[in-house]
Amino acid sequence: MQTLHQIQADLNRGTTTMLAIVEEYLARIESSKKLNAYVEVYAEEACQRAIELDKKYGEHPDKMGKLFGVVLSIKDVLCYAGHEVTAASKILEGFKSLYTATAIERLLAEDAIIIGRTNCDQFAMGSTNENSVYGPSLNAADITKVPGGSSGGSAVSVQADTCLVSLGSDTGGSVRQPAAFCGLIGLKPTYGRISRYGLLAYASSFDQIGILGKNIEDVALLLEVMAGEDKMDSTSSSRAVEKYASLPEYTKKARIAYFDTAINHASIDADIRRQTLDCIARLKAAGHTVEAVDFPYLDYIIPAYYVLTTAEASSNLSRYDGIRYAYRDPEAKTLQETYEKSRTEGFSKEVKRRIMLGTFVLSAGYYDAYYAKAQKVRRLIQEKTLEILSRHDFILMPTSPSPAFGLGEKTKDPVEMYLADIYTVQANMTGMPAINLPLGTHESGLPLGIQLMANKFEEASLLTFSNYMYKNILSK
Repeated sequence: MQTLHQIQADLNRGTTTMLAIVEEYLARIESSKKLNAYVEVYAEEACQRAIELDKKYGEHPDKMGKLFGVVLSIKDVLCYAGHEVTAASKILEGFKSLYTATAIERLLAEDAIIIGRTNCDQFAMGSTNENSVYGPSLNAADITKVPGGSSGGSAVSVQADTCLVSLGSDTGGSVRQPAAFCGLIGLKPTYGRISRYGLLAYASSFDQIGILGKNIEDVALLLEVMAGEDKMDSTSSSRAVEKYASLPEYTKKARIAYFDTAINHASIDADIRRQTLDCIARLKAAGHTVEAVDFPYLDYIIPAYYVLTTAEASSNLSRYDGIRYAYRDPEAKTLQETYEKSRTEGFSKEVKRRIMLGTFVLSAGYYDAYYAKAQKVRRLIQEKTLEILSRHDFILMPTSPSPAFGLGEKTKDPVEMYLADIYTVQANMTGMPAINLPLGTHESGLPLGIQLMANKFEEASLLTFSNYMYKNILSK
């Protein structure tokens, strides 16, 4: 497992070049094509940029950006000027972005190289990466299993060593759950910590750009570069960006909460429960306070989340109408037919299901019964979470109730699929930062993850403790 620090050391010694690094990644992309992680590879562009960066380094080594040495992939929901962005959907077939997302601009300004865009669930709606017009991505640990979703392609691109890190988006666990299924670090920052400008919207009050990688140092550095206020996104925070990548030694004794109802929930796999309890025991043995706390809203999180996110999706996806850009049914003869046929043919079954559900809960007769009530539940969840974090540094829980499941295993039952998000959506409902850490290996041989959540804008302490935990608790 190479880190950016090691790559930069090799570049400084002259034992490698950026072009050699890019060519090695391209060879791995070619040899792992069956995983279907990428929907487009920027081979020629990435090589040309590598040549330019090698030349810049040769002439001005003191002027290289923080991310010189980083080769990354981006999820197919992030805008990159002059490049296609389709959200893995027919409705955006052939559409090229006119501008670049702020997060990507900031990475490129620090000399990162983008090697391609990755597969995902259509419009980031899904937990398996099977809901894609390009077909499913496959888990490199076992190609009969899903990699998780919706950022499944991003996770597999890092898992298969075709890039150093990847950008995904996280609306209800779409970075953390695939990170757990693929044995990676997966960070969802505080809502507003990274600008959403240039991120195709699913549910605007939940969406956040996240980072997938194999070590915390690299993830922390990408966060440090991308974070900060953006005049193009009114929801981005003006709070100062901390030196996340410094990762000082964690010397305190942490106070950690966990939900007994989560670890003993009926849906959780027995081996995940056992390994989570073992992790808690090791934390206690290291002198940290880890205690069960009452959280009475666990079973309300998923219903409230899906009412609210589908309502926002119903509004956000209304812009894809077959009129202004992208896919339009060629046989439609009237305006009504253009709307109906274009959207019917352009969206997948799952996206249409969520649009219709969202439209239903926003309708005049049902708004108060569903949408307004779900907003009240969201407020209760946020207040209770804040109360817990006022007395504790972190909340610990499994990332997923199961290891990666088989392709097609949950596609026939949407409710069962939605319940796979039971442990991840709390961070999005509350806007808190959360991270997946590799917990170990399931008895089936598949990767497992454990999740830590912190208070808003506490990424520095979350990353520092995660680094300590990764090296001292989870490695044992």
